[in-house]
Amino acid sequence: MPQRWLFSPATDLAAFAGTALLSFAFATLAPSLGIPTDTPPWVWLLFVVFIDVAHVWATLFRTYLDGEELQRRPLLYAGAPLFAFAAGVILHAISDALFWRALAYVAAWHFIRQQVGWMVLYGRRAKSSEREITFDRLAILAATLGPVVWWHANLPRTFWWFRENDFISGLPASVGTIALIIHALVLISWLAHAVLTRTFHPGKTLLLFATWLAWFGGIVLATSDLTFTVMNVALHGVPYFILLRRYQRSRVEESGYGRLNKLLRYGLPVFLLLLLTLAFLEELVWDQLVWHEHPMFFGAGGFDLPATLMTLIVPLLSLPQTTHYVLDGFIWKTRNDPHLTARLGWHR
Repeated sequence: MPQRWLFSPATDLAAFAGTALLSFAFATLAPSLGIPTDTPPWVWLLFVVFIDVAHVWATLFRTYLDGEELQRRPLLYAGAPLFAFAAGVILHAISDALFWRALAYVAAWHFIRQQVGWMVLYGRRAKSSEREITFDRLAILAATLGPVVWWHANLPRTFWWFRENDFISGLPASVGTIALIIHALVLISWLAHAVLTRTFHPGKTLLLFATWLAWFGGIVLATSDLTFTVMNVALHGVPYFILLRRYQRSRVEESGYGRLNKLLRYGLPVFLLLLLTLAFLEELVWDQLVWHEHPMFFGAGGFDLPATLMTLIVPLLSLPQTTHYVLDGFIWKTRNDPHLTARLGWHR
């Protein structure tokens, strides 16, 4: 039977449109509330560490903490971090700038692909035709790639993905304008098709609206690092938390986490506390060994390591993130896991 929602009307609304609207409102009102536009430390801690970094660690509940899943695909779970680390070391050995540029593009594509994935899930749940799902994909790609191409054609901006000059500059401004025109035409066509064919789907429409608001608002309209950070991170991380919590709760009921299962039975507080702790500890190590930027949270000082050692340290510290990027392309394909649909509450 066709389904209109991934989770429930209230959850979907909160996860996608609600998250996008709240982050947009926060970023818009920040100057009038006296919040600096250069991402103050507490905003960085809340959005970057406790949403972006923590959502990466949430992947553990789908992968390395799930014994059954590890046994099912051991080569994937052994090979993904080895591949990510080796690629990172090679890139960083060539140059630090090349490593961060490559990571920025991989991350941007990962963010785009996640939005496409949500839309495809809506299509599968709605029993949409393959032609319709392809059109849905194009709409999400237009909503995300249009602003990204425009960004490349309007560098430098007041913000970057990871650090200054990580995106390649030099694209003519006219290319950015054309990208936004195409992006608008595709989105208008998608909406017109939904109305004219009476195939309007509330979940898909909410997702597309949220994606457009976060990417157009967070890139094209953004004039500060704070706006980009808040709108970029929130829509990516919050729905992922909901998805992982849904899976984790199901696996706890099946006693799928071994000795950790007893602790995880305490529910959402333990789930979040574990993720926030891991995220904070990761950033602590980053700050002490690499960045030295947040003494308020991690203390002053740290270590000044030689460049040769950084070639190993930086890819190693990036491993949770890069492994997440690799694995995320495999672990949510329901056709490859006969139990995944049921564990997410999406019975066929």
